[in-house]
Amino acid sequence: MSRHLQPRGRRVKVLATLGPASASEEMIGKLHAAGADAFRVNMSHGSHESQGKLIQAVRAVEKANGRPIAILADLQGPKLRVGRVAGSGAELVKGQAFRFDRSSAPGDATRVCLPHKEIFAALTPGARLLVDDGKVVLRATAVSAEAIDCIVEVPGLIKDNKGVNVPDVVVPLPALTPKDRADLAFALDCGVDWVALSFVQRPEDVAEARRLIGGKALLLAKIEKPAALERLEEILEIADAVMVARGDLGVELPPQNVPPAQKRIVAMARSQGKPVVVATQMLESMITSPSPTRAEVSDVATAIYDGADAVMLSAESAAGSWPVEAVSMMDAIAAQVEADPSYHGRVHFTEVAAGRSTPAAITAAAADISRTIGARAIVCFTISGSTASRAARERPSVPVLCLTPSQTTARRMGLVWGVHAVTTRDVGSFEEMVAKSKRMALRTGLARGGDPLVLIAGVPFSTPGTTNVVHVVRLTGDELKNY
Repeated sequence: MSRHLQPRGRRVKVLATLGPASASEEMIGKLHAAGADAFRVNMSHGSHESQGKLIQAVRAVEKANGRPIAILADLQGPKLRVGRVAGSGAELVKGQAFRFDRSSAPGDATRVCLPHKEIFAALTPGARLLVDDGKVVLRATAVSAEAIDCIVEVPGLIKDNKGVNVPDVVVPLPALTPKDRADLAFALDCGVDWVALSFVQRPEDVAEARRLIGGKALLLAKIEKPAALERLEEILEIADAVMVARGDLGVELPPQNVPPAQKRIVAMARSQGKPVVVATQMLESMITSPSPTRAEVSDVATAIYDGADAVMLSAESAAGSWPVEAVSMMDAIAAQVEADPSYHGRVHFTEVAAGRSTPAAITAAAADISRTIGARAIVCFTISGSTASRAARERPSVPVLCLTPSQTTARRMGLVWGVHAVTTRDVGSFEEMVAKSKRMALRTGLARGGDPLVLIAGVPFSTPGTTNVVHVVRLTGDELKNY
């Protein structure tokens, strides 16, 4: 059996962020061997030159291992920040008055520059301004085009260029800055598989990004703002996938509101059959420690029990002291959770919208048939990947073996639950499809002699979007001898 053809042995995917601790081809290879199915390149950090080298290193690891690897380019989005503050910062006291204005003069304990006219246009009295990830909280009492007068509710130190969040209003800023547009063009030229869009507030933000991407990659919308939560269903209709970006959500929402928000995002994505990634602070303590806390392990397990398509490591793999151990731990948690006899019952906690199309009906039937007859795998032939994605949305009790002639499609499956993608030549007839399904099921180790398989495909072959066949086959002794 070819080593590179073997599945991971788990359904959920592991997405690892690359950074200073994981910038070399050697380290990326170790992370992939430890269980990383996909890699995130954060476009907020580094130059195009350094980001391009990361992408090239992932492709070199992919070539060496013969296994498709997904690359996600994460766009920075607009960053709202205060201006300069005199000295080492200004200490604000609870209950005091404070002003944000348009003056470029260094700030002090009474005022600071806020160089974003859009905030002045959007804010209303009573709205909050959170500075430095919510370490300082102020509430607006009066707003004009030149000044926002506030009362300090949570005191603290304001320093130069600290970030500002305004969770109570929709800021009239596009999700894509000029930097993001340049980064997006560069990432697409480098052949990334997924693009993550930050600062999503409206469905229109996602539609604009999709227009610019032009089908060259799949689009993942990061849900990190309350405004996006309010229009989640509309955003999901346009995006190819979503991310529960808990870091920013945890700043703009009260911490106790984040778990229900996560459950809601995962459930709605699942119901619409869109991949969902759970991200941020999953194994945070492993930035400095070789082992996680029990609470972190439980947190990762909860996302897996809910049927998330992927779980993500951020600083743990990008800048931490134990990147390989963090990926190995994520892999181990996933394997243990999915070995739990109750897992497949829990992973169906939400109903998936069946849809009225023939492909939707065929993939739903394939999941039911595989469970009824005890099939070892669902094998699908696909050019675009839609058949494999539809099969995965049903969260079948067996792996989905995706056979595709498209390397692009195989790579994109790196963020889709339960799909093991293999690039192979296309088939031209029904008999060839059956023979190749059996052969690849044997080569990947997903099936043995006597095992049944469920096949799904579209006829005529090589025509995207025509899933219309479900077929049951059984491996025989003759095939094992020929193999």
